[in-house]
Parts: sequence; C-alpha cells; structure tokens
Amino acid sequence: MPTYLNADLHCHSIVSDGTLTPEELAARARANGVELWALTDHDEIGGQKQAAAAARAQGLACLTGVEISVTFANETVHIVGLGFDADNAALEQGLAETRGGRGPRALEMARQLELAGIPGSYEGALRYVGNPALISRTHFARFLVETKVCRDMGEVFRKYLTEGKPGFAPHRWARLQDAVQWVTAAGGVAVIAHPARYRFTANEEYALFSEFKTHGGQGVEVVTGSHTTAEYLTYASMAKEFGLAASRGSDFHSPHESRTDLGALPLLPGTLTPVWELLAERIQQP
Repeated sequence: MPTYLNADLHCHSIVSDGTLTPEELAARARANGVELWALTDHDEIGGQKQAAAAARAQGLACLTGVEISVTFANETVHIVGLGFDADNAALEQGLAETRGGRGPRALEMARQLELAGIPGSYEGALRYVGNPALISRTHFARFLVETKVCRDMGEVFRKYLTEGKPGFAPHRWARLQDAVQWVTAAGGVAVIAHPARYRFTANEEYALFSEFKTHGGQGVEVVTGSHTTAEYLTYASMAKEFGLAASRGSDFHSPHESRTDLGALPLLPGTLTPVWELLAERIQQP
C-alpha cells in the first residue's frame, strides 16, 4: 500500500472520550475518503470488534488500534498500537491495570474543582462518559462548557485541568517499556503519538525516541491533527534519524471539538516508510 494512501490511524469513539460510536466513525471515515482506518480508544480495546464489523459494512480496510497512556520523564506520553491481536490476554490485562487509576483521579479532579467554586463536576462529567472506567479530563471539560463556566474546550484547558490549575490531578500511567511490549507481543506495531505535544527538552525528546526504539517501537506519528506543517518536517526527520516508520492520524474526537476531521490531513512525505507497510499482513480487508 503506497505512501499516498489516505490512512487515518488515530481517532476516538464513545468507548473512550469521543462522541461518536465506532459505526458512526467508520461511516464518517468512508464518506471522507479514508482508505485505511483504525479506531484507537484510550487504554481500551472494547470497541475493536464493533469497529471491524463497521469497517467491513462500509467497504473500508482497517487495523486494530489503541492509544496507551504512558508516564515518561514525569510527562504523560501516548503510544498508539496498531495491527495487534485484539484477543491478546496480556495486552487486555495491561490496559485494564492502566485504566484502573482513572476513577480515583476523577474524584480528585472533582474535589479540586469544588474547592474552586465549581460543584457537581463529577456527576456532570459522568453524563458524557460512554465507559465509566475511562472517565477523563475531556469529560470534565465538556461539563464546564455545557455549564458555561468556559466558552470552549480550549478555555477549559487554559484555566483548569492542566498542571498548576484547579482541577488538575496527576496520575502515573504505564511504563513506556510495558506499553511497547504489550503491543509488539500481541503482533502489532507501537507508534509514538503526536510527539510535538509533549513539553520535553531536546535531550528528553531524544531519550524518549531512543528508549522507545530500544524497547521495540517501530513508528512515529508524523502527520497528525495537532502538528503544524513545520512539525511534519521535524518529525519526518526524526523518523529517518531513528529508522522509524511514519504514521498518519487525525486524532479525531468529535465533529464539534476536533480541529481536523477524519481523512482531512495532508499525505505523508513520500520519502518515509509508511507504518502500514509494516502491517500489510495485519490489515483487515472488507
């Protein structure tokens, strides 16, 4: 499958913090010209069978997917897994353990928001949660917009829910080594998601890429919804430097919240190895 394929290998459904079902996402991807699709819910593969069936119904090639939360150098980093066996017990167990900390973190976020004069946020966030085990900052943010505490999601994260602001509660996620190995042991490929989003120094970023490669990671998102054109070029160079395949994904969550729609990204630079070349045998054809 060529570099210029319209692949969208990063999006979220109501199973984690998106607002559409896997079926609605598959239909939207197909309507937008996507040729290869993956649903990558946060720390959860419970929507994968729905996603595969929906892709078949749409005549859309797909890969299994997940986005795993990792703590690295005191930052939360996301690792996308693609093309793994969704019935792999070790992967499911690892994800279950990673999800386990979200409930206590959500209660602490609600407590801090109440101290800041915003009561009822936990119950409010739950109204937006398709899967209570995956309650997240996004669900709290939707409540704060709904109740007009903030105008939009951007204002929420500027004023609340980030480090040093009311409503922020840290959580220690999976180790980088574990996340990469869960994916690779299940037959998939691990990818560093949206690397420009992390607040790393140059040395810390180099350490992330080096350690990721050492543990068996094989890809990096070069073209993704939160990257600028300049950042496409930066991470294309990083992909070459570290011998990583390049991935492409919108990180789409919702028609009303996401900056980039499914299938709307620029194509990968032609000098890179696309991650789907490593996964040709794992692609589920319609």
